[in-house]
Amino acid sequence: MKRNILTSIFLLFFSIYFVVSQESYTSEQIKDILSSREYSYKSVEGLDLKVSEGDFIMFDKKLFFYKVDSIQAKGSWVLNNKTLEFLYEIDTLNYKGNWILDNNTPKYIPFDTIPEIIRYFEIIDFSYNKFTLLEKETGFKFHFARNFTNKLNEFSFFLDGAFKPIVSNLAKVIFYDLSLGYYSRHVAHELINEINAEVDFEKKQKLIGLLDKEHKEKSKVPFIVLWLVFGALFFTWKMKFINFRGFKHAISLVKGDYHDPENKGEVSHFQALTTALSGTVGLGNIAGVAIAISLGGPGATFWMIVAGLIGMSSKFVECTLGVKYRKIDENGVVSGGPMYYLKDGLAKRNLPKLGKFLAVLFAILCVGGSIGGGNMFQANQAFAAFKTVFPAMSNFGPLFGLFLAIMVGFVIIGGIKSIAKVTEKIVPFMAAIYVGAALIIIGYHITDLGMVFGKIINGAFSPEAGLGGFIGVLIIGFKRAAFSNEAGVGSASIAHSAAKTKEPISEGMVALLEPFIDTIVICTMTAIVIIITGTYTNDGGLGGSELTAEAFGSVIWWFPYILTIAILLFAFSTIISWSYYGLKSWTFLFGQNKNTELTYKILLLFFVVVGSTVNLGSVLDFSDMMILAMAFPNIIGLLFLSSEVKEDLKTYLDKVKNGTIKKFK
Repeated sequence: MKRNILTSIFLLFFSIYFVVSQESYTSEQIKDILSSREYSYKSVEGLDLKVSEGDFIMFDKKLFFYKVDSIQAKGSWVLNNKTLEFLYEIDTLNYKGNWILDNNTPKYIPFDTIPEIIRYFEIIDFSYNKFTLLEKETGFKFHFARNFTNKLNEFSFFLDGAFKPIVSNLAKVIFYDLSLGYYSRHVAHELINEINAEVDFEKKQKLIGLLDKEHKEKSKVPFIVLWLVFGALFFTWKMKFINFRGFKHAISLVKGDYHDPENKGEVSHFQALTTALSGTVGLGNIAGVAIAISLGGPGATFWMIVAGLIGMSSKFVECTLGVKYRKIDENGVVSGGPMYYLKDGLAKRNLPKLGKFLAVLFAILCVGGSIGGGNMFQANQAFAAFKTVFPAMSNFGPLFGLFLAIMVGFVIIGGIKSIAKVTEKIVPFMAAIYVGAALIIIGYHITDLGMVFGKIINGAFSPEAGLGGFIGVLIIGFKRAAFSNEAGVGSASIAHSAAKTKEPISEGMVALLEPFIDTIVICTMTAIVIIITGTYTNDGGLGGSELTAEAFGSVIWWFPYILTIAILLFAFSTIISWSYYGLKSWTFLFGQNKNTELTYKILLLFFVVVGSTVNLGSVLDFSDMMILAMAFPNIIGLLFLSSEVKEDLKTYLDKVKNGTIKKFK
């Protein structure tokens, strides 16, 4: 009897499920379900296509995008009585044609008439999580289903869309064009003159293409770049060129010549330097430099080096203050950085409200930067590099992210001491790998080295046509250096504040080596490799990392694998360093105890997995802008406090001179 009842209940539930699963959807219901949804290709009938797990079709409210095998397409869609109508978007530049200048406005005229491509698909077997499309004209069938990865991508698509207006408005402030459009008009005017004077047809076509790009993207003199450069120039002048006269002493400090075992702190000078370096030496040195050279030509390298040299002074000032205003609790745990010198330093100058506001603003920006640009972006790019070498792992982003999160977790659980022990080994190793590979390539082309330096010098002051002139190359070089070494951003002072020293100036001296290593050594090495191999022309339109990989691979085929290892190490070391910056900013905002620290660490590790799994373009752009925006409160505070740093520097140098500060080695 019981068995019959159970059988009846099972049959009832099965019948209900069958009826629900076979539910007929109206055209409007299908439209609502498809909008903002992603599905994976399961199979294709009638076409010889290799369907993989990464193939998908994505619907927006009006637009579609799909990728299957080697095919990618996008356009608009409408649904009429269960028939999908796809109107494909055609890129006219994919068709052969010529550029012409019409009233000083570039126009591209294809040789042939571009057809309007419309395809019609009947929706059959539609349910909530799967459906089939039948192309009426050809009889091809496309089977789709929705899985967990699709849901993750939908979430990232939604989040990305939500952040786009925020990013757009924030960019208007951070990248505000101080030339008020004059510079873009100047570039366009110069290009028009060059086009009219050019007699070579191919060169003229290229210049008109550049003019079209200028009309669309508009060159700017961004406020954030000039703000960072202004700070660097001011501190170089104020500290009487400490970037040059303090260099030798900085080397002695890193070697441990002045290390007193009785000094308070958590890490050595060398460990503080490598921790801060691991936060700045990263993908910007590989991908960013390649993009800068391809946009600004070899001359951008010269201005990148100049920006690195003056950035050394900014690092000196901010890291000196980081140690001077740090807090050391009863357990010897150090907390320091801009949050503390902004709050306490400005309070000493009778500006407590301004100091507190700037400190809180900096901490909020730093937490955001540590989650995105210092974490998710790094995890995302690390996985991108990994799957380039191991294509079979392309769909294992969450697994890669989980493994990376475990590795990061093991390191950050021990705090700055644990982080420093890892970075002091990783940073020299990864720098040796990268610089060593670069030197081999330079050695292979050693006879061309004079030509490279000639291109760098000439390109800095007399750039090629279409690069925006002297100012354009200067801005590109300064921008890349500012984004790479983060001098003036304030993040490095958080790491340096943990150094074992009783002399704040000594740690400032050590810190000025960072932009030298990051920009003048590693970035310049990348630039020379790209120029000496001739890949800087970027005829294939490659991305930054791809362009650098091509340059490295042009000498020895397996060098791109070395580059991949460097990218993975750079990404890992950046995550663990920025985790410390974010943690100290988090505890400044919410208090320092085990619960607040654990909350931040769990949040950080969760976003390591997220960063490896989904693409969040606008979210990461927002986070990068938060890192750059840290320079606003930081440099304002540094300008107020630079006089006391100057006085402390004079006192310190006098102590070194008269022997009060002794050498221990």
